[in-house]
Amino acid sequence: MDITSKDIRNVVLLGHAGSGKTSFVENMLLEAESINRLGSVGQENTVSDYTFIERDKKYSIFTSTMHIFWKNSKINIIDTPGADDLIGEVLSGLRVADFGLMMVNARYGVEVGTELIMEYVNGFNTPLAFVINHMDDGRADFETALSQLKDRYGSKVQPLQYALESGPNFHSIVDALQMVMYVFPPEGGRPQKVDIPESEIQKAKSWHNTLVEIAAENDEGLMERYFEKGKLSEEELRKGLNIALSMGDFYPVFVASSSYNMGSGRIMGFINDIAPAPPERPWEKLSDGSHLECSPDKDTSILIYKTISEPNVGNVSYFKVYSGVLSRGDQLFNVQQNSTEGFSHIYVANGKERTEVARLIAGDIGVTTKLKNSHTNNTLHKEAKEVKIRGIQFPPPRYSMAIAQDSEAELDRIAKALHIIQEEDPTLVVEQSVELNQTILHGQGQLHLDIIKYRLEKSFGVNLVLETPRIAYRETISMAVEERYRHKKQSGGSGQFAEVEMRIEPLYPDMAMPHDLNVRQEEIVDLPWGGRLRYLWCIVGGNIDSRFSNAIKKGIVQRMEMGPLIGSKCIDIQVSVMDGKMHTVDSNDMAFQLASAQAFKQGMIRAKPKILEPIMELEVLCQSDIMGEIIGDLQTRRAVITGMDAEGHYQKVKANIPLSELADYSNALRSLSQGKAKFASEMKGYFDVPYDIQQTLMQDLSVGG
Repeated sequence: MDITSKDIRNVVLLGHAGSGKTSFVENMLLEAESINRLGSVGQENTVSDYTFIERDKKYSIFTSTMHIFWKNSKINIIDTPGADDLIGEVLSGLRVADFGLMMVNARYGVEVGTELIMEYVNGFNTPLAFVINHMDDGRADFETALSQLKDRYGSKVQPLQYALESGPNFHSIVDALQMVMYVFPPEGGRPQKVDIPESEIQKAKSWHNTLVEIAAENDEGLMERYFEKGKLSEEELRKGLNIALSMGDFYPVFVASSSYNMGSGRIMGFINDIAPAPPERPWEKLSDGSHLECSPDKDTSILIYKTISEPNVGNVSYFKVYSGVLSRGDQLFNVQQNSTEGFSHIYVANGKERTEVARLIAGDIGVTTKLKNSHTNNTLHKEAKEVKIRGIQFPPPRYSMAIAQDSEAELDRIAKALHIIQEEDPTLVVEQSVELNQTILHGQGQLHLDIIKYRLEKSFGVNLVLETPRIAYRETISMAVEERYRHKKQSGGSGQFAEVEMRIEPLYPDMAMPHDLNVRQEEIVDLPWGGRLRYLWCIVGGNIDSRFSNAIKKGIVQRMEMGPLIGSKCIDIQVSVMDGKMHTVDSNDMAFQLASAQAFKQGMIRAKPKILEPIMELEVLCQSDIMGEIIGDLQTRRAVITGMDAEGHYQKVKANIPLSELADYSNALRSLSQGKAKFASEMKGYFDVPYDIQQTLMQDLSVGG
């Protein structure tokens, strides 16, 4: 089949976990005769969930790519996981898709995962259709699901279809766009087209007229013909709906049962007839603000949107051709890596199966192997030009665990394995924390890190042990004190002498200058670990030469790296150097550095030091019926509830919560909500630890060493 860019459809399947995406892909592949029997997740034989971990866990973990030929189109299908923790995989698929199918479980309606993914759909401006799936479920409720969609996304949501009956008797779909009814055999498969029953004609016509109005609204020519004739031809209807869909003014709604292969063929027909092709989408905006036209006549440009590592193969790179034609044997320049890559093999994928092709044109999606220096989000261009296609913006981590291994050999093996996994999964961040003396894995949630752990053990033979990361506490002081220290050392030859007197006090925002001191110089030091030191030079009369000021400040900063209570770093302190003495021969930078460090240390002990803990601003999005349980759980975690707001159908709970109390929150929230709530947190600042916890922390330090 001779494919042009206008014949390509790049479709991403989206939806909350359990909405039936992977099964629906099987339907599409069967209808297009790419497979001869339906696989199932339970039987571990689907095309898209092909990795050992997906078959073991029985749910999608990775984005997978398939393709089919249907009528006049080549449809590239990108199946994505539904778990919130695996959002990075979803973003990879969304980035290169030109159309999305959002699967909605007919039993549960709009779920938190639906809401989360819709935020990204809107960010990408991806045209979208909803598929109310699992209509064969005994508790399927089409009307409630449709009502929820309309409540969330407004008048853009317009159904094309509805079922005569739902539940076990689901087998007939009324299609208001084509004004026909599809009747399926009990076992599913190819339907029979029949006339719409007389009892349903009025409803179907009303829906059809609404669709005609939507088609006419965005094109003056179509609007004029609609006013003249009161209707549109089939071709005009397709054109108008394509415009409305592409502009984001129209979210069509279909019904289906992926368990019995009912409804997929009609949806594929809609994709062929109405869904936008890559050239019909807005030109790709480059990082420099210019635009890239999706045309085979332009220079070749591709974006790598996903990278995986396979045994005996190495890196496998999935890419989209944004312009030009990529042919086997081409050399492309990697803009980010400043290197040239050869494409000795080009493939199209159906899950784990790859078929070699000679070329891919603008708009198409393909796979290649053994690129040396190219990674996810890299642009490769025909010539060495500064062409950078915007990469995928992955979300920041929300959950952390520390590696507990002590063996250097084991840690080295883990580091090498993690490097490979990070190449595949940019949402995993590995931190070597010098302060905490730990290697910390930052991910999207406990499920995410559980999967990383499982892969390390099964694929790399690494027995990974994870533990709760240590908390980076801080220390400061509660009162002002004055301290003097003399450093004197004489051991033959030149000696060392320095004497420093300083005032140490808590530093507050907008704090005024000390009224009883003559401040000659002020310096605000933004400390590497956060917080500030306000350093005031108040020496009058030359008792200490100003050339020793930097050495005195250096001694203070060094001493702030280890507080007197539990050895945490100190923040938000004001030090005023008031007086001191020096010797014309024996005074030097080192002497004053040592003297100031000791003066600061002794002053800290007398200034009522206290421990500060990191507090996070937390937002939880949940259904209203479990909000009370979530608030109750937060209160047991020392959280302070700061607000409760409605957000669509959901409730948003806001709270300030200690970081130490969030260690197991991802798992706890999933248990409380049956996986139907989500959370996000960000650092608010450091605040006083309650007295009893401060005593416990100090006691633990004493016991530990």
